[in-house]
Amino acid sequence: MLCNMLGKLFEPYVVHVLPHLLLCFGDGNQYVREAADECAKAVMSNLSAHGVKLVLPSLLVALEEESWRTKAGSVELLGAMAYCAPKQLSSCLPNIVPKLTEVLTDSHVKVQKAGQQALRQIGSVIRNPEILAISPILLDALTDPSRKTQKCLQTLLDTKFVHFIDAPSLALIMPIVQRAFQDRSTDTRKMAAQIIGNMYSLTDQKDLAPYLPSVTPGLKSSLLDPVPKVRTVSAKALGAMVKGMGESCFEDLLPWLMDTLASEQSSVDRSGAAQGLAEVMAGLGVEKLEKLMPEIVSTASKVDIAPHVRDGYIMMFTYLPITFGDKFTPYVGPIIPCILKALADENEFVRDTALRAGQRIITMYAETAIALLLPELEQGLFDDLWRIRFSSVQLLGDLLFHISGVTGKMTTESASEDDNFGTAQSTKAIIDALGAERRNRVLAGLYMGRSDTQLVVRQASLHVWKIVVSNTPRTLREILPTLFSLLLGFLASTCADKRTIAARTLGDLVRKLGEKILPEIIPILEEGLRSDKSDERQGVCIGLSEIMKSTGRDAVLFFSESLVPTVRKALCDPLEEVREAAAKTFEQLHTTIGHQALEDILPFLLEQLGVEVVSDFALDGLKQVMAVKSRVVLPYLVPKLICPPVSTKVLAFLSSVAGEALTRHLSVILPAVMSALKDKLGTEEEIQELANCQAVILSVEDEAGQRIVIEDLLDATRSSEVGMRQAAAIILNIYCSKTKADYTAHLRNLVSGLIRLFNDTNSEVLNESWDALNAITKKLDAGNQLALIEDLHKDVRMVGNEAKGEHVPGFCIPKKGVTSILPILREGVLSGNPEQKEEAAKALGLVIKLTSAEALKPSVVSITGPLIRILGDRFSWNVKVALLETLSLLLVKVGIALKPFLPQLQTTFTKALQDSNRSVRLKAADALGKLITIHTKVDPLFTELLNGVRSSEDSGIRETMLQATRFVARGAGAKVDATIRKNIVTVLLGMLGHDEDATRLASAGCLGEFCAFLPDEELSAVLVQHLLADVSGIDWMVRHGRSLALSVAINVAPRRLCASKFCDSVQAMTFSNSTADRIPIAVSGIQGMGFLMKHYIEDEGGNLPAKLMSLFIKCLQNPSSDIKLIAEKMIWWANKEPLPPLDPQIIKPILKTLLDNTKDKNTSVRAYSDQAIVNLLKMREGESVLQAVCKILDGASIELLNESCRRSLKKLASQADSSEMIDGTILT
Repeated sequence: MLCNMLGKLFEPYVVHVLPHLLLCFGDGNQYVREAADECAKAVMSNLSAHGVKLVLPSLLVALEEESWRTKAGSVELLGAMAYCAPKQLSSCLPNIVPKLTEVLTDSHVKVQKAGQQALRQIGSVIRNPEILAISPILLDALTDPSRKTQKCLQTLLDTKFVHFIDAPSLALIMPIVQRAFQDRSTDTRKMAAQIIGNMYSLTDQKDLAPYLPSVTPGLKSSLLDPVPKVRTVSAKALGAMVKGMGESCFEDLLPWLMDTLASEQSSVDRSGAAQGLAEVMAGLGVEKLEKLMPEIVSTASKVDIAPHVRDGYIMMFTYLPITFGDKFTPYVGPIIPCILKALADENEFVRDTALRAGQRIITMYAETAIALLLPELEQGLFDDLWRIRFSSVQLLGDLLFHISGVTGKMTTESASEDDNFGTAQSTKAIIDALGAERRNRVLAGLYMGRSDTQLVVRQASLHVWKIVVSNTPRTLREILPTLFSLLLGFLASTCADKRTIAARTLGDLVRKLGEKILPEIIPILEEGLRSDKSDERQGVCIGLSEIMKSTGRDAVLFFSESLVPTVRKALCDPLEEVREAAAKTFEQLHTTIGHQALEDILPFLLEQLGVEVVSDFALDGLKQVMAVKSRVVLPYLVPKLICPPVSTKVLAFLSSVAGEALTRHLSVILPAVMSALKDKLGTEEEIQELANCQAVILSVEDEAGQRIVIEDLLDATRSSEVGMRQAAAIILNIYCSKTKADYTAHLRNLVSGLIRLFNDTNSEVLNESWDALNAITKKLDAGNQLALIEDLHKDVRMVGNEAKGEHVPGFCIPKKGVTSILPILREGVLSGNPEQKEEAAKALGLVIKLTSAEALKPSVVSITGPLIRILGDRFSWNVKVALLETLSLLLVKVGIALKPFLPQLQTTFTKALQDSNRSVRLKAADALGKLITIHTKVDPLFTELLNGVRSSEDSGIRETMLQATRFVARGAGAKVDATIRKNIVTVLLGMLGHDEDATRLASAGCLGEFCAFLPDEELSAVLVQHLLADVSGIDWMVRHGRSLALSVAINVAPRRLCASKFCDSVQAMTFSNSTADRIPIAVSGIQGMGFLMKHYIEDEGGNLPAKLMSLFIKCLQNPSSDIKLIAEKMIWWANKEPLPPLDPQIIKPILKTLLDNTKDKNTSVRAYSDQAIVNLLKMREGESVLQAVCKILDGASIELLNESCRRSLKKLASQADSSEMIDGTILT
C-alpha cells in the first residue's frame, strides 16, 4: 500500500524493507507468501533506474546465502523485477537472467522451482509476439542447455520476425547464444553467429549494448574456427555488429584483427582474421577502405617482412573483393603487383594464398578490369623469376578461360603436344575482348612459356595454349611478327633463362613451321651478331644452337656459308659470355655436321692466335670449345700444338678445361712441354713458360693422368741431358707443391725418384728435387710418413752407395740440409712401432753420415730431442742400439753443436751402460767416447765410471764400463785429474789377471789406452813393474793381460814405447809373447809386432828390425792356423793405405811365405794371405811395387804370384779395402 501510494518517495526505504520481504517469501503461511509476492510486484513496478541499482546488488548477494529460503526469496524478488518499467527492465535483465540460469542447477528443488518461476515471470512480460510464441522453447534451452540449445537456435533461425525484439526477449535469447559459442558442434556455433548477425537489424542497439562484452569473445573464437563456414558466418556477424553499433563500441576489435592477421600460429587464424577484417571494413564503409588500403598494400609488398605476415595481408585481397564488390575496382591495379610478387615467394603457403587472391580478382573483375589486369600479367609472363612466370601463366589461363567461356579444368596431359581443344568461338571471344595486337602478345608469351627452362611453367603454358588455341600452325603464323620481336628482346636479355627460352622457342618454331622459315630467321640472327649489345650477340649464339638442333644436316650444310663465319666471329668475340655461348653453338654444329665443323672452325681459331688484336679472344674461344667438346677437339689440336715451336700458352688454356680427355694425350704433351721449358730456361720468357707448364700439369687430377705425369717426369729426370733433367725437376716440383690431387698412391715412386736426384751434378736439379720432396713430406699425415720409412732407408742407402763415401749433395744444400726428409724420420722415431723406430734411427744415422756438418747444424735440435726422448723409454734393445748409433754419428759429425744437450746425453748414455743388453751397453760406451770430446769438465764422468767398474757385480756391465772408460780416456785422457787417473790405473792393473776373459781384455785395452796420457814417471813405473816385468812363475792370465796391454800401448803410443829408453825391452817382451805356448798370449804378441811394423813403416822409413822380419815369417809358417791368420792380418793392417811401401828386398821373404799360404788348407788363411799380398804390394795404387818385387823374385814365386793375380789378387785390388777392426781388446 505504502509503495503504491508514495511511489518513488518510498524508494529509499525499499533497501531496508528487502531483508524482511526475503524472509516473508519463505514463510510457512501461504497467505503471507502471496502478500509478499504482491508487495514485491508493487515495489518493482515503482523502482526508478537508480532504485534498480540500489536493490539489485543486495538481491544478487542474497543468492550466495546458504539458506535456501533466502535464496528462493531473492530469486522470486528478481523474478518480480520483470514488472519494472520497460526502461529499467532493459538495464537490469542482462544481469538477472544469467544469475537465474545458474540457480536452475541449485541443489535445493525449491530454489530450482523459484528460478524456473522467475524466468517464466520474465517471459510473461515479453511484448514481441514471435518470441512470446517460442518462449517455452527458450525457457527449455535455459533450463536444459546441453540438449535443448541446438533446437532452440534452429527455432530462432526459422522464426520470421515482424516486430522489434524487446529487452526481456533479448534477456532470454542472449545467454543461449553466448553458451552456444562454447558448444562443440560446428552447426551450433554457426547458428549462434548467424543469430548474432541478424539481431542487429531486429532490436534496439541500447538493449544489445550490455551483451557485447559477453558475446564478442565467442565470436572471436568462432572467427578462428577450423571450419570455413563458421569463419564466414562469424565474419559476417562481426561486420553486422560493427555496422549496427558503430566502431566506437569495438575499440579493441580492429587492433586484434590486425594482430591476428600477422599471426605465426596458423593460416586458419590468418584467414579468419582477414575475413573478419574485410567484413568489418565493409561494415564501416568505403571511407575505411580508403584509409586502410594503402597500409595493407604497402605491407603486402614489403620484401623484408616475415612470410606469415605477408600471407595474412595477401589474404585480404581474397576477401575484400567479396565484401566491397565493384567498389573495390580502383584497387585492383595496385594489388596485382603484390599478388604477382607473392606468387614468386619461396614459401608455398604464401604462393597458394596469392594464387587464390589472383583467381578471385579474375573471377570478379575479368570483364571490368582487363585493362588493369592484363598488362601486369603480360609483364609477369616475361619476368626473370620462374615462379612469377608460372603464376602469371596460371592467372592468364584463368582470365582467358573466363573470357572464352571454358572451365579450363579439362585434362590435356594425354594429348600430343600439338593437339588443340580451342574453338573458333573461343578464339573470336578472346580477340573481341583483348584486341588483335594484345591477343598476339599474350599468345606469343604463352608460346614462349612452352619452351621455359622450368618444367612446371612449360606444362602450365602448354595446358593453357591447348585449351584456348584452335590451330597451332595457323595461330603461329598469325602471331609470328609479334613473337619474333619478343624473341629478339629475349635473346638480348641479361637473364640467362630468358635467352635459353628464346633459343628453345626458335628451335620449336623451326620444328613446327619447317625449315622454310630458315631464310627469314638466319639473316636476322646475323644482323644480331653485329649488334653493340653483348647480350644480344650471346643470344644469337644460343638461338643458332637451337635452330641447328631442330634442323637436318642437309639444311645446316646448305646454310653453312652463313653459319660458319657467324660461329667463327662469335668465338673471337671480345666478351667471354658470347664466346661461351658460341662454343655451345660449335658443339651443336659438330653434332649436326660432324668432322667438317672441326675443319671449318679450328684452323681459323689457330690462325687468329697469331693476330695480336684478337689472339687472347681466340685463345679463350678455343678454351670454350674445349670445355664442351674436349674428346673431339683435343685429338685434332694436340698434334698441331706440340710441333716446334711448342705453343704452351694454348696448351695451358686448353688443359684447364680438357678434363680427363687430356690424360690420353699426356704422353706426347709432357715431353713437348718439358722441351719448351728447357729451351726457355735462363731467358726472359722463363717465368711465362713456367706459368704455362704449371697450368698444364695442375689440370691433371684423375688417377691415370697422375700416374703418367709422375712416371714420365721421373723418367725425364734420368735423362743424360742436363736441361731436360732440370725442366723435369722444375715441373715435378710444381706438381708436388701445388696440385690438389691426392698422389698418395705414388708416394714411394716419387720419394725414391726425388732422392735419387740428390746426387745430381746440377745445382738447379738439386734445389728443385729438394723442394719437391719437401713439399711432399709437408703434406704427409703420420700414417703415410710411417709407411715410407723402410723405402726411404733403402733410397738413402742407394744414394749413399752412389756417392761412394762422399757427402750426398742433396743433403748438403745450404739452409736446407736434411729438413726435406727429417719429418718422416722424426715421426718414425717418435711414434712408429719398434721396427719402424729402429729403421728410422738407422736411416737417420745414414743420413748424418752422408751430410756435411754445416748442413746438419740447423737440424741438430730436431734430430737430437726425439732420439734422447725415445732412448729414455722402455723399448727393445735393437731400437736403443740404432738410436745410440745415430747419436754417436751425430756427435762425430757436429760435436760442439750438441753442447746444449750435454747433460741429457751424458745421463742417457751412462744409464744405457747399465742396460741388460750387451749391444746397448757397448753402443753407449762408444757414444760416451764421442761425447767426451765436447766435455769441459771430465773428472765427474771418470769418477762415475771408476765407481761403476769397482762396484759392478755383473761382469757384463763391468766390462762395458771398462770399455767406456777406455773410449773416454781416448778422447780426454789428457784432461783427467792426476789422482783420478792414478786410481783408475791402479784398478786396471789389478784386473789384468782377471779370471773372466772379457774383463781381462777390456781392462788391458783401457790400460794400454791410458799409456798414451801417463806422465813419463808413471808410464815408466807401469812398464817396468808390470808390462815389461819378468814373466817367469806368473799365472798365464796375468801374462796374457800384460801382453794385451803392451800391444795396445804400442798401437796408441808407438813413439813413447819405442823411445830409446824402452825400445829394446818393449821389442824383447813383444817377441817373447809372440812365441809363447799359449795361443792367446802369442796372438797378442803378434798384434804387438804388427803395431811395431806399422811404426817402423810410418816413422822409421820402413827399416824393419831383422828379428821382427824373421819372427813374422816364422809365424806365417806356424802350424797353427790361428797364428798364421793373425800374422797375415797384422801384415795386411800394417801396410794399409796411405802408408808408404816397404823396400822390395824386405817384401821378398814375407811375400814368398804369404804366397805359400795361398795354398793353405784353411780358407781364412788363404783369403787373408791374398789381402795381405794386395796391401804389401800396394796393388790398389798401381803395379809399380809388384813389378819391382817381380824383378828380384825366383821363377817359382813369380809363377805363384801370377797365378794368384789371375785368381784373386787383381779382383781384390779393384775393390775397396776392408775396414775390419784389428784390436782384439775392443769388445764387440
